Amino acid sequence: MRFGAILAGPGFSRRGLRSSGVSVRRRRLWSVAHAGDECGSPGKKGRRAHGARSAPRWTRGGLAEIPARAHSRVMAEEIDGASVTAPETGAAGGQLIGESEVMRRLRRAAEEIARSDVTVLIEGESGTGKELVARLIHERSVRAARPFIFVNCAALPEQLVEAELFGYRKGAFTDARADKLGRFQLADGGTLFLDEIGDLSPKGQGDLLRVLEDGAFRMVGGTELVRVDVRVVAATNKSLLEAVAAGKFREDLYYRLHVIPIAVPALRERAEDIPLLIEAFVVRFCAKHRRRAKRLAPEAMRLCQRFPWPGNIRQLRNVAERIVVTSSGPVIGVDELPDEIRAQENAGASVEIRAGMTIEEAEKLLIAQTIKHATANRAEAARLLGISRRALQYKLKRYGLLGPKAV
Repeated sequence: MRFGAILAGPGFSRRGLRSSGVSVRRRRLWSVAHAGDECGSPGKKGRRAHGARSAPRWTRGGLAEIPARAHSRVMAEEIDGASVTAPETGAAGGQLIGESEVMRRLRRAAEEIARSDVTVLIEGESGTGKELVARLIHERSVRAARPFIFVNCAALPEQLVEAELFGYRKGAFTDARADKLGRFQLADGGTLFLDEIGDLSPKGQGDLLRVLEDGAFRMVGGTELVRVDVRVVAATNKSLLEAVAAGKFREDLYYRLHVIPIAVPALRERAEDIPLLIEAFVVRFCAKHRRRAKRLAPEAMRLCQRFPWPGNIRQLRNVAERIVVTSSGPVIGVDELPDEIRAQENAGASVEIRAGMTIEEAEKLLIAQTIKHATANRAEAARLLGISRRALQYKLKRYGLLGPKAV
């Protein structure tokens, strides 16, 4: 497993560990160093782990976050078939946070896609939470109890792509001292998430296309055909169509992956969700760093909503942790925000009104500039214009400023 493993339920099925949103009764958890499958013994309600234990951790109504260490696995005793997955650091609590219309549509689309079993391509800027969308699709699918395996294609050297994806046999090359399963075998029955698919090497693209078409492959150094049942979900922060046109990405692989595309919006496109995200991260980091509860002052929150967040949720997460650590009081003011966010305080938008313009033309220009200044936050734009949100919505529709709908 990526972060750890839990052996739970009568079938001892493998599951990861999730830090929130799981309905679990009071259970004891501990870390077991270098625990393997042979380190457990069956019990009536699941599997009991053996090994060097740390202090027991008690939980009620949900699993408390347990740090994942590089050389340890997290095991659980007597968990009654709870479905749990690895903790996610991309957003607070590993959940898609947001009540904006674009996020509601995104969740609905992900849950609808989860009912099918086709290949999915998730598109979006870096730091928008594409992995969280992939996990949501997995968790809502019939494969939820099976593994979710993550692969960062950008980190795969060309000479190791085949061995990493398909595994190898002992003696296949100099350092192959034992058989090793590849990511496709580890994901058998579950979901394989290929992040940054646009950075996969040309050879890797060819290897991936073959297994997507045939559902089978040969391990490096092996002769027998290995068949797997895997759903592939890929993600990219690049335009794969542009990469195809430039000859950097295979057109046949693009269409094999692009069966169902889903777009994850940039944070600036859902600025009304920023307060929810900041509040969730502040709570999380106050607990992590053992600080008393903190909150942002209203003006500080408004500046955060106006900031464009080029690094998206990942950048917001880092800023939230920084201000929790560096702020002194319970209320985080404007002066405690990073310089790049405070620069929004005096930044204003200007509108050029020319002689001969009609009132409607001037109003359209003013609304368009205000929407841009408010980084697409319609609630903030309505406040700045001094009109209701409903009135703003009407004018946006009237002047053709609504733009294309996101997923």
